[in-house]
Amino acid sequence: MSGRRPLTELTNKFSPRRKARVTARIAELKTEMVLAELRQARERSQEQLARKLKVNQPAVAKLEKRADMYVSNLRRYVEALGGKLEITARFPEGAVVIANFSEIGKASRKRREVTSA
Repeated sequence: MSGRRPLTELTNKFSPRRKARVTARIAELKTEMVLAELRQARERSQEQLARKLKVNQPAVAKLEKRADMYVSNLRRYVEALGGKLEITARFPEGAVVIANFSEIGKASRKRREVTSA
């Protein structure tokens, strides 16, 4: 035997409080991902994403490593994975979705469509 045991077997002895902390941390980690983790969670390779974005694979690798990028590039990346990018500002009194980023993206796409037609 390899000495491996299922996670449930290991956590059975945890106190209810500790189980709750573990569950909360897992949920938190699932909501915070770097781009490469997001792509992997969506079961896509860099090559597949590159084809969808109409760039080469090294460009996807470079994008995933960037700490700072244009919102439009991030939007294209997320949309290529089948998602929708929303930018939210969080304040102590509540959260606000910033709408002008989505409007800017729509306007630039329309301009590209008009100029390419």
